[in-house]
Amino acid sequence: MSDRGIDLARALADLALTMQDQAGTESTLEAVVKGAVEIVPGVRWAGVSMIEGRTVTPRAPSDPMVAELDRLQTELDEGPCLSSLREHRTVLIEDMATETRWTRFAAAALELGARSLLSFQLYVLQQNLGALNLYGGEAGVFSEESEFIGAIVAQHASIALFGAEAESQFEEALHSRDEIGQAKGIIMERFKIDSMAAFRLLVKLSQDANVKLSDIAHRLVNSVDNEST
Repeated sequence: MSDRGIDLARALADLALTMQDQAGTESTLEAVVKGAVEIVPGVRWAGVSMIEGRTVTPRAPSDPMVAELDRLQTELDEGPCLSSLREHRTVLIEDMATETRWTRFAAAALELGARSLLSFQLYVLQQNLGALNLYGGEAGVFSEESEFIGAIVAQHASIALFGAEAESQFEEALHSRDEIGQAKGIIMERFKIDSMAAFRLLVKLSQDANVKLSDIAHRLVNSVDNEST
């Protein structure tokens, strides 16, 4: 293996370890973006886009320009990052000045200083997580090597991001369970009823208010904490 290949392998291994060591989703995303800028040839700016319905949400952008381009794609309901997410593919724009697929987006990107783009879908199995967007300040800066290395970074990022999201959801579920238990105890004490009756009352309150059970429990626990202060 050449010196370049050895250096790249080390950089990718270090990035994978760094992402795995992050405590939550946001820090994982920041590690992904920082690593992409440092490792992928041609990258000047980077960011991760999350999509919910027709809304593109920027996460951990390396520059405000990246977030602005995400906002623009939501406004236009079109763009390379949306295509990467919706069509499950890698998107390459070699030159925004000659781009014909998303002309309004390309014109805005040019005005902001982004001349080229690589966008990779981030996913694990069937779970779509977002897109890793890499921007260049000049036309034609993304080579086959850029696409190859970018795809590897995206794969590492998908796995790390999936793990961070799962851990976050697990911790949230544990916290919700604890608060539901506290809320049940409050109701049992106040109304002198058993655990099952207290739980049924919580469920009824949740249904009547059209609010999640965990949110009802959180409000009840908070109200009691405020009364005691």
